[in-house]
Amino acid sequence: MTHPLPSSCERAILEQFLKAEAMALWAVRSAQAQDVPPGVLQFLRRHEEEESQHLKQFELLLGTSSHGKTVLPRMPSQWRVLAVHLYGYETLGLEFARLLIGLRPDLISILEDEEVHMGFFEHEIRAILVHGGPAADGARQAAQAWRRRLPRTVFRYLHDEGLAPFRDDLQRHILDVIDERFFSVGLLTRPDGQGGSPVKTGIGEVRAISVFESNR
Repeated sequence: MTHPLPSSCERAILEQFLKAEAMALWAVRSAQAQDVPPGVLQFLRRHEEEESQHLKQFELLLGTSSHGKTVLPRMPSQWRVLAVHLYGYETLGLEFARLLIGLRPDLISILEDEEVHMGFFEHEIRAILVHGGPAADGARQAAQAWRRRLPRTVFRYLHDEGLAPFRDDLQRHILDVIDERFFSVGLLTRPDGQGGSPVKTGIGEVRAISVFESNR
């Protein structure tokens, strides 16, 4: 369900989505240099083209350009870990796309593309987990580590002052939705007798920053 925002938040969400699309483009380019299954490589190449188109679209909408990078971010070399990172950031991108469509219904194609991207990596995660063993264990460990860093990422993407009145609710909403996806796919185990997000999102967690983000 889309979290409603007033029209005054439109530019802030557009600007953050521009940054998110740039981040996704760099991640997909970097992932293609890793040891991934052939079918995944083909998808990543198409994914890169779509992200590039999205980026140009948002640059036109905002009348600005995303800052360039000369060095691609480092990505995990093991597929079971890389798959978790890509899936995680696609789930995050999907939630920001939902926020965007709540303000700009004319950009529905962006949401549709994000749903396809997220669905592809969710299928790959399920394929890793269904076989069990070290690969599944490694994926779950990677998911726990990625989830601990997530509050910092969300906080950064909601930093705009125009989002300040909604920031706490938005952060909780996004974290809860992503947790539900991680629970349902089997990457995380829901704590017995507990609801909501399993990882605290206080200042201590916000200070954590991933290698991926530090290369932005």
